[in-house]
Amino acid sequence: MTMLHREPAVRSDRIPTPTDQRLAGIVDRVLEGTRLSREDGLLLYDTEDVHTVCALADLVRRRMHGDITWFNINRHINYSNICALSCSFCAFHRKRGDEGAYEYSIDQIREEAIKASEAGATELHIVGGLHPWLPFDYYTSMLQTINEVAPKLHIKAFTAVEIVHLQKISKRGRLKYQGTVEVLKDLIDAGLGSLPGGGAEVFDDRVHNEVFKTKIRSDEWLDVHKAAHELGLNSNTTMLYGHVDQRAERITHMEILRKQQDHTLRDWAVAQGINDVPGDVVLTGDAGKYPMNRLPAPGHDGLDTGYFQTIIPLPFFPDKSVLEHLPGPSGLENLRTLAISRLMLDNMPHVKAFWIMQTLDMAQFMLQNGADDIDGTVVWYDITHVEGASTHQETTVGDLQRAIREAGFIPKERDTLYREVERTGSEWKLASAEK
Repeated sequence: MTMLHREPAVRSDRIPTPTDQRLAGIVDRVLEGTRLSREDGLLLYDTEDVHTVCALADLVRRRMHGDITWFNINRHINYSNICALSCSFCAFHRKRGDEGAYEYSIDQIREEAIKASEAGATELHIVGGLHPWLPFDYYTSMLQTINEVAPKLHIKAFTAVEIVHLQKISKRGRLKYQGTVEVLKDLIDAGLGSLPGGGAEVFDDRVHNEVFKTKIRSDEWLDVHKAAHELGLNSNTTMLYGHVDQRAERITHMEILRKQQDHTLRDWAVAQGINDVPGDVVLTGDAGKYPMNRLPAPGHDGLDTGYFQTIIPLPFFPDKSVLEHLPGPSGLENLRTLAISRLMLDNMPHVKAFWIMQTLDMAQFMLQNGADDIDGTVVWYDITHVEGASTHQETTVGDLQRAIREAGFIPKERDTLYREVERTGSEWKLASAEK
């Protein structure tokens, strides 16, 4: 059933007079709800007036989501850290026999799914290394087992890098794109519900060759998500920044994502009466541009596919990786990058401040500067750690709600597809679509 968007009030007086007069045109374009250019993105990085950059991102965020901030009750499973790759930015991977190497059995996966379900989780987020010896039916059995013991759980699993790996081990590499489609169909039949956004890193050949040469390139990553969207799966996208990448390369990354999302949402935008430059799908404008729905959702006219739901900017942590000599990005750089992501990615419905990699305190601040989602309870996360953190990285619903309220927003629990959840203890259901 179609749900009409309830437009929040937004005041233009939230935007201060820029101290950098070069930003005046960008301020006008954001207030008008028109798309920012590459040059605009570069200026947003170059200016010392970060306050105006963040204020613009906050205005856009409030136009789209009002005072709501989303969180979910989820659980992460990293099924193995054994990986055929050895990316220089990654401290997660191990080779079989290395100290700390592990791989979950299907029985262990079953136990984790039961724990998640009993705790009231709505989502399992599953990713791991590119294990050289696990067969394809391990992955389908994993999904089937979860579905059997916890059928209400939404399974968000396998990065695009993992999907390409599964295509190879399932012997479907001859017709590359068709092989991707076939692998995804098998995973969907087994219970896959959506794709996470990991593995995107930064879409640039120079960065790719220097930091993760053996990993898939941007065209393959984008093709996996394109195939997933065509099959009706929603997905997220990420950008791992702050290592050897340059700011201009991050803007290129955003432009590439924006272009693919334009193509995906074009028919939906026409059906919703969203009028802008032909071919552009801009969701961040003033209320008058959206006679029906501002944000895509299942069941809308013109929406026959999945789409990118969320951009998740991820700061690089040196950890104990090959690149541990690099300092990683500063807090101010993280804040600026998230705000620019909100402004440049005008066709992405959501921006997530992933508290695991931003810290909960920083994620709370980011809610006032472009983010509308703080992620969830997590419980276990073994991919990367803020200095001093362990793999057991759990927060409570109370902590998330308090952080959101202290930032001046209203906490709303969501499922993976950003549908509101109503809850009594560990029992939950989707709220009515009609509000």
